[in-house]
Amino acid sequence: MKKIDDIKLHPGNTVKEAMAIIDRGSVQFAVIVDDDLKLLGVLTDGDIRRGLLRGLGLESSIESLINKHPVVANINDTKERILELANEKKLHQIPIISNGKLIGIQDIREFLAPKNKPNKVILMVGGLGTRLRPLTNDVPKPMLDVGNKPILHTIVENFAKYGYTDIIMCVNYKSEIIKEYFGDGDKFGVKIEYVLENQRMGTAGALSLLQKRPKDDFFVMNGDLLTNVNFEYLHEYHKDSNACASICVRKYDMQVPYGVVNVRANKVTSIEEKPTQSFFVSAGIYMFSPVVLDFIPKGVFYDMPTLLAELLKQGFAVHPFFIREYWLDIGKMDEYRRANDEYEGVFGL
Repeated sequence: MKKIDDIKLHPGNTVKEAMAIIDRGSVQFAVIVDDDLKLLGVLTDGDIRRGLLRGLGLESSIESLINKHPVVANINDTKERILELANEKKLHQIPIISNGKLIGIQDIREFLAPKNKPNKVILMVGGLGTRLRPLTNDVPKPMLDVGNKPILHTIVENFAKYGYTDIIMCVNYKSEIIKEYFGDGDKFGVKIEYVLENQRMGTAGALSLLQKRPKDDFFVMNGDLLTNVNFEYLHEYHKDSNACASICVRKYDMQVPYGVVNVRANKVTSIEEKPTQSFFVSAGIYMFSPVVLDFIPKGVFYDMPTLLAELLKQGFAVHPFFIREYWLDIGKMDEYRRANDEYEGVFGL
């Protein structure tokens, strides 16, 4: 996304100031924000010209010219959704917001011709998939068909469409099936390498087996997830926040099936009938800076929560990246059936 520093205005700016901003800006309009970067509207050259025709002077305020209902996209919108908005409204750039705040401008041309990026994508695909037996008796879980292709195929495609084509698969159980299907990745438009786990390594331990240390920030993702997260926005969020680790998190609601009795000092203070509690849970998608590899012990079982706890203990910045788009962890049979029911509606065929 393009930065907004050179195109932002406030409602009190003058027409003359707005014209200067638009003329030298990197896009064809200016964005109007408040002091907290809340998006108040946009202003184009055409808006200014129409104002001048109505008699506004160069020293007049731009407030009456602002389009206060611009087309915007959310940081959690998929690439397809943003392209759909752009095509529908015939736009070349779209403001991207997060919780009402403007974070950047998406140039649609960049979506249409994504450049291959150097950031590695490390996929954890070595699990046994015991909860999906007998389906996984002969096939590793990431290779189970959902829709018309293996889960792992969809994951690879989703990363590739954002330009992330340098992929490492950490394999173990029935790894030959994965290797035979994907090979070196050439027919999928990506490059694939394999890291073999000869023993159970946990959700982070396999990172200690990488032959070459990544030079750039890199993704880590579980290989049994279906999601349409915008990986490019996760990457940009990670860079902009100067985080050592960024974790995709989702809100998870859990209803207590009983009436909850609140007690204080041996007295009942209130009773809540089947209340719902909300938590933020890890979505199994991460972006790391290379320094995190220094904290993973070599060749032993090591889980992701342990790694993240160590990073926090050492004082590193660990930030959440909230996702609201489609996400499904295919761990049990009912989730597998749900994935097949929903696949076409989310990803098409």
